[in-house]
Amino acid sequence: MSPSEFLITNARVYPVNGGDGGPVPASALAVRDGRIAGVGSPAEASTAVPEARRIDAEGRTIVPGFVDAHAHLQELGLALRRADLTTAASPDAVVEELQAFVAEHDPPSATWLRGHGWDQTEWTPARLPTRDVLDAAFPERPVWLTRTDVHAGWANTAALEATVGLDRLHEMSDPSGGHIHRDRTGTPTGVLIDAAMALVEDHIPPPSETQQDRALSAALRHTARRGITSLHDAGVGLSALQRVQDFLEEDRFPLRLYAMINGRGETLEHFCDRGPLHHPSGRLDVESVKFFADGALGSRGAALLDDYADAPGTRGFLLHDSDAFREHVRVAHECGFQVNTHAIGDRANRQVLDAYEHVARESTRPLRRPRIEHAQVVAPDDRPRFGRLGVIASVQPAFAPSDHGWAPARLGPDRLTDAYAWRSLQEAGARLAFGSDAPVEPPDPIRGFYAAVARRDAGGAPNGGWQPDERLSRATALYAHTQGAAYAAFQEGEIGSISVGKRADFVVLSQDLMTVPSDHLLDTDVVATYLGGTPVHTTPDWPDAH
Repeated sequence: MSPSEFLITNARVYPVNGGDGGPVPASALAVRDGRIAGVGSPAEASTAVPEARRIDAEGRTIVPGFVDAHAHLQELGLALRRADLTTAASPDAVVEELQAFVAEHDPPSATWLRGHGWDQTEWTPARLPTRDVLDAAFPERPVWLTRTDVHAGWANTAALEATVGLDRLHEMSDPSGGHIHRDRTGTPTGVLIDAAMALVEDHIPPPSETQQDRALSAALRHTARRGITSLHDAGVGLSALQRVQDFLEEDRFPLRLYAMINGRGETLEHFCDRGPLHHPSGRLDVESVKFFADGALGSRGAALLDDYADAPGTRGFLLHDSDAFREHVRVAHECGFQVNTHAIGDRANRQVLDAYEHVARESTRPLRRPRIEHAQVVAPDDRPRFGRLGVIASVQPAFAPSDHGWAPARLGPDRLTDAYAWRSLQEAGARLAFGSDAPVEPPDPIRGFYAAVARRDAGGAPNGGWQPDERLSRATALYAHTQGAAYAAFQEGEIGSISVGKRADFVVLSQDLMTVPSDHLLDTDVVATYLGGTPVHTTPDWPDAH
């Protein structure tokens, strides 16, 4: 009997191997040498591993390993080691969180104070903060706090003086693709949006190698505990990829990573010369490029076709003109890479679809499963183009309940039905792939599943669900977070379903996602996470503890 062989019985196994992701539960699962050897009844599954050890699941549910189709792994790890501002309900509360973080976690050698997760739309009044409140608490120490969507940053005066310089910032015009927020007198408030964030971030001392290693380790533990076995990293460079490869060589990387190259530059040139990377471990693939078309809706950087409803005369901004963006797509495509583009606003989504269509028409070969990351606001006339052009909608279902309190003000009632419309996109022919955009949202597939099927936040609001016509079936939601996301990375033949011959990536859950009342979905715990047949996370009550 090989220790790499085992049989799990007394389970509810959802293979997710149908074209529509429909639930066809089995009761047993066999694993041999890191792959699925059998699935079905105990008698059927045991024929593949007749002498294997048995594990009694005690009625628990097993689903394919969750695939997070859009996240930022290193940034997640760094965010886990910074002040968490996601629950701060006011600027003063942000300061209190920072002071508590400093008292409990801050090493004496630290210079910059970093935090993440503030969201002015959750405050009363819901307006952007200023550096004054930070200056009062931290008059000499540089403070830099990223907004929840990572498309805006909030600095105190010390941070501005240590980087761009307050006087210089006062005299500057907005950089292309960014905005320097100012008060009525024209004085910078300390809030920098999109490309303007680089005025500070480019001068912050980077984390040390040791700090980055610790951050990556923290992110890997975090994702394993949430049942994530594969993650699409939305924008990486050579140094990050080298760190992953170092971890792989040391057998310290319990995750499959599909890496998107961070736009044009040395990393894309490197891989254009050498071709895609497929690590022999099966845990790292590099064959896609990630571009940005616009900013975020919350900070009004998303490019809209018409004015923001709450800011007449403002339509956000495109980060590239159409000719330049088409050239980016063409270069990546000619290198043989998949093209994935961040697009939030309807104007940005249209620009990306236009570029994909143009490059595909001019090329001698089709684009390789092009993706739009977020596809948050899409004009009705553009929805069918996803299906016609074969564009994958890589969306984050948790955005809908997170944004429902303020998105109506940004878009107004006439445009609101164009936003967060995952079901409408699917019905128009788009393939869906679900992700979290961590650390913007927690990397929690169960939370994303709940958001997709209930359209409510963790507190149950709004009653009846926000835009309830856009709710997705549980089968669709599970498929989009497993097989659908695997398809978006050309990996549907290896992962994404519990099928004989595929890698044994699966998750054991405390309850049945497909049948439990929706009000109790968030009570679901990840009991065990298996990667290639090896447990990389278990709770104490699971008999196959790692």
